Amino acid sequence: MPAQATVSLEKAKKREPDKASIREALGRALFMSGRTLPARREFAKVVQIEPASDYAHFALALACERTGQRARAIGHLKLAIVMRPGTEDYERALERLAG
Repeated sequence: MPAQATVSLEKAKKREPDKASIREALGRALFMSGRTLPARREFAKVVQIEPASDYAHFALALACERTGQRARAIGHLKLAIVMRPGTEDYERALERLAG
């Protein structure tokens, strides 16, 4: 129930705004509930807090794709792939966007 999870996660974010795991979970809940723009903002913050998180780059790429930022999405997918080579989800997403 992603929409319901966002309520608790928003509260947690207010208590710990620089905690990447909370922001990632909130981004996922927002993304799954169709709120792509706020999800993109959360994933961008996660990338800012933890720039070496391959999953954060991947999630940000998917949100960028859905909000029409194709070039930005491709860039974050390439970073995710460099950080974690051989991850099929990352590679398929890049093929879909760059193909």
